[in-house]
Amino acid sequence: MKVLMNAGPWLSTPPPGYGGIENVVATLVPELRRRGVAVVLAAAGSSTLEVDELVSVYDEGRFSELQKPYNQVMGIAHAHQARVVSELRARDDIDLVHDHLEVVGPAVLSAFAGPPVLHTLHWDLHKHPAFYGSFPRSVAVNGVSESQLARAPEALRAASLGAIHLATPLADADLRTERGEHFVVMGRICGLKGQHVAARICQKLGLPLVLAGPVCGRNSAAELDVVAQNPYHPLHSHPDVRYHLDQVSRYLDEELVRWVGAVGGQARDLLYASARAALFPLQWDEPGGTAVVEALALGVPPVGLRRGCLPEIVDHGRTGFLADTEEELAEWILRVDELDPEECRREARRRFAPSVMADRYLELYEQVAGAR
Repeated sequence: MKVLMNAGPWLSTPPPGYGGIENVVATLVPELRRRGVAVVLAAAGSSTLEVDELVSVYDEGRFSELQKPYNQVMGIAHAHQARVVSELRARDDIDLVHDHLEVVGPAVLSAFAGPPVLHTLHWDLHKHPAFYGSFPRSVAVNGVSESQLARAPEALRAASLGAIHLATPLADADLRTERGEHFVVMGRICGLKGQHVAARICQKLGLPLVLAGPVCGRNSAAELDVVAQNPYHPLHSHPDVRYHLDQVSRYLDEELVRWVGAVGGQARDLLYASARAALFPLQWDEPGGTAVVEALALGVPPVGLRRGCLPEIVDHGRTGFLADTEEELAEWILRVDELDPEECRREARRRFAPSVMADRYLELYEQVAGAR
């Protein structure tokens, strides 16, 4: 089988740091190729993932452009997708397209009579109600959790072949380091992730907390000050910037609660693996939970609010704790040492290893290609 894997134009694959979809693709592709699947990757030209062919429009990822007004950036995804269609039109050896480009991917591919398409849903499905409410039946989809699909519009559920949980290479790495006293929230600083809740709880309980993640691409107080002090800066009123300045920064004291910006590579893994627990005070219904499965793989118990995909990933009382209120969350944080890190690692190897995800996708590939 030969698959065109459409990662989109935003970041290289794998990404140097932040990049959820690109990390998913970088985790999946090596396992597919080990199983004999040839992969043509459509992504930024700077991608270093080992594939059979690379197709690109842009030499570098265009993620920084996303903060600009729509009328300045709307051509980026469409230029990328036009290149994908041109590639498909010029050849007859592609058996299936596995698409990861939000909205533009399925919209364009559904209008093109090419190979069968499987589109993976990575995001909040309430963002585009008109599109998802009348989703094209010529495109098959899969979710990244059952809770995500349960909230999907009827037309989207009708096109769905089920959910495949995200995986992490850390499930096979068995990375171990000395356990520290700090707790960690790993991910982009934004209201949906609820870093202010974790900061408020840990400061009240006297527990050290590290917030690791960018604020609108900024990774230090100095970088953020450039935005905050200039009311004409295009990011001055960005929701993530306002959230950090108005709700998170008040708790930053460089003693108990620290913000360290985005951390990548081995430094990120070691910061995560040395944490006493990973906190997920989610303020929305998280669809995928990459950071949750990474924590489990590192033997770091997740402690979070019972929202989105967390009840599917975390076995309450065995591999983590789930709370219904902020007060209850604080109580479980104090009991995190009751959980066994080895149980977390075992669960990650069993359910969230890359090989598990690849086998499930191969089943869907055969189902979609067979239906066509």
